[in-house]
Amino acid sequence: MAIADTRFKLNTGAEIPALGLGTWQSGPGEVERAVSHAISVGYRHIDTAFCYQNEEEVGKGIKEALASGKVKREDLFVTTKLWCTYHTRVEEAVDLSLKNLGLDYLDLYLIHWPILMNPNGNHPLFPKHPDGSRDIIHSHSHIDSWKSMEKLLATGKVKAIGVSNYSKRYLEELLRHASVVPAVNQIENHPSLPQQEIVDFCKEKGIHVTAYSPLGSTGSPLFSAEPIVEVAKKKGVTPATILLSWHIARGSSVLAKSVTPSRIEDNRNLVELDDSDMAIIAKYTDELAAKKAFQRFVYPPFGIDFGFPDKS
Repeated sequence: MAIADTRFKLNTGAEIPALGLGTWQSGPGEVERAVSHAISVGYRHIDTAFCYQNEEEVGKGIKEALASGKVKREDLFVTTKLWCTYHTRVEEAVDLSLKNLGLDYLDLYLIHWPILMNPNGNHPLFPKHPDGSRDIIHSHSHIDSWKSMEKLLATGKVKAIGVSNYSKRYLEELLRHASVVPAVNQIENHPSLPQQEIVDFCKEKGIHVTAYSPLGSTGSPLFSAEPIVEVAKKKGVTPATILLSWHIARGSSVLAKSVTPSRIEDNRNLVELDDSDMAIIAKYTDELAAKKAFQRFVYPPFGIDFGFPDKS
């Protein structure tokens, strides 16, 4: 079996494909083709979010792929996310996403961020105060949002529920009150931000980790980082291949974002990293830790509200 076809078992008993197509910041008019092409070349895991405002295009891409007859709905693993302005309207939100996607159910539904933004604010997605700061309802607990998520399981509209961008502190708080342990925690993850404490905690609690932004950012220094280049040369592949493969070796699924057909295909050419390869990359992350030089590329203006003390 190709590394890209690896699957990981969730705490629900279902399997999540290790390699997924990410669709964040994919431009209008590009997403439908990207999703359809990705499925045609073997991707079975598609990730989107209500906030990305591309669920309809993602749904069209899925529909096109299903119409080919080469893949069935049950072969696909589709994830979308509850946006911050809908924490008090969870079932309404999932219904909107299902309508946008043209699907009867989701394989995974995630709390996008553990924070409620004013549902009656001056923007449906990004309400702001007059000073430009996010209009956040601090009296609302993400625990209440999770309780509403748990109720979705009985409706058949979602197969599994999870979280995204949860720090260890937020996970610990959630687990003290949860009746259902999250199936997944989707986080920014790459050798410049290994988040080992969260990864280890999730493993201990049976929560699967999915990595987003696995290559860092556009023009990421990770592509030229000496240890990454060293392992890439050893394996005869690109640094991007190593960065994606690193997550599979860690037991995490990973979202590779692209709308370019050739790159979508290239991202499936993953390799198996052995202990020596992982040790080389671990030395790099240890050096970053010693210098307090970890780098976060996705840092929302409200990050400090739930445990992002700074960008390192």
